[in-house]
Amino acid sequence: MNQIELTPFQHKFLLLPEEVDAFAGGGRGGGKSYGLALLALRHAEQYRERARMLFVRRSYAGLRDFELLTRELFGAVYGTAARYNAGEHVWKFPGGATLELAQLEDHGDLAKFQGRSATLTMIDEAGQYPDPALLDMLRANMRGPKGMPTRTILGANPGGPGHQWIAQRYVFKAAPWTPFREEKSGRLFVYAPSTFEGNPHIDRDAYRAQLQAACADDPELLRAWVDGDWSVARGAFFASVLEEKRNACDPWESIPEGWSTYISHDWGSAAPSCTFLFAESPGGEGPDGRYYPRGSLVIVDEFATHKPGNLSAGLGWVVPTVAHEIVAMCARWGVSAAGCADDACFARTGSGAGSIAEEFRRAGVRFEPAKKSDRATGWLVLRRLMADAGKPDVPGLYIARNCTFFWQTVPVLPRDPRRPEDVDSSANDHAADAARYGCLRMRWAREINMKMAI
Repeated sequence: MNQIELTPFQHKFLLLPEEVDAFAGGGRGGGKSYGLALLALRHAEQYRERARMLFVRRSYAGLRDFELLTRELFGAVYGTAARYNAGEHVWKFPGGATLELAQLEDHGDLAKFQGRSATLTMIDEAGQYPDPALLDMLRANMRGPKGMPTRTILGANPGGPGHQWIAQRYVFKAAPWTPFREEKSGRLFVYAPSTFEGNPHIDRDAYRAQLQAACADDPELLRAWVDGDWSVARGAFFASVLEEKRNACDPWESIPEGWSTYISHDWGSAAPSCTFLFAESPGGEGPDGRYYPRGSLVIVDEFATHKPGNLSAGLGWVVPTVAHEIVAMCARWGVSAAGCADDACFARTGSGAGSIAEEFRRAGVRFEPAKKSDRATGWLVLRRLMADAGKPDVPGLYIARNCTFFWQTVPVLPRDPRRPEDVDSSANDHAADAARYGCLRMRWAREINMKMAI
């Protein structure tokens, strides 16, 4: 068998007791995926025909990356004695152990795991899952073989769609490498961090330069990727422009005279829907005694539909039910239930009911298209207003502290790993989208008014 040179992280990772589950977290390039492959190799050798291993990633592209890694490692160890069935994505080892590489993207994929046995389950890039529900159900659907313990290992980098739940569940429970009882599973877990600085198998200077180029205007995300810092507590997209001390305002009691109002809506049924009540300042003080420059926007209230304890799952409400709550929110403030919504709400559904916007109109809520243009432009407008909050002479965006759905989701939104100028749309971006539509509405409304004045 060829000699394998372990990194310090991989050496420590493999020394963890087998009765302890683990979360391999940390910065990019730390050797986590290779560590999982090494763990599978040892498990196959240790338990032989009793070993039934499962490796899960969210996308087939991710599986292909790990497949290439295992071909290199297992080929170096076993030569042709370990066989890989590319059609079934299953490794068969000389001693009888098996390792299946499987995609788990949505609840429809869970059926193929129902009642299956696995002695070692590895979930890599767990941060690609916006919430843990799917992974928890995977674990509940599987059972351990008789007379043999089971073990679960997760791997992730900070800054992904699942940053928040992973940090809360695994990172801030105990010091690194110290066992703790994970509440959901009741299992002992260990947080095992790594960074690329501890990986001698890569060109560390070149890798650092690559990360710096990807995060050129985002030092917070760079810190997360380089240092594996989960205390960044965000998905980084708004890290440099959104701050509680500047953007948060105390809850309002009423809308001041002379302020204009409108609502902004992002539709969802299986996913959450989110509606914000915007107030635009004519230049003056708000009810909280704070001065808001002319053109400043304040999100004074929100209505969001999500399951209790799960910010990423909608309630399945139909349009009339959502509209009833929106009308009630606006009535409390004494304003009209009118504003803008996602352009997709104006597409005809083909069900005979017309568009979603028409259903809202019949229920007493009047929407205009948000005219959202391209996403990058909308995010640029939103970020500019966030960044200018607190300045005495330019408009900014302010959000009341009672808008809890906004404050729980927007600060932790990650960038799209392929388009750094965009939010990762697989994350919980519903509040951010509603805020974006509202800020764009102000922009194009001003442009129309200027044209009419000419």
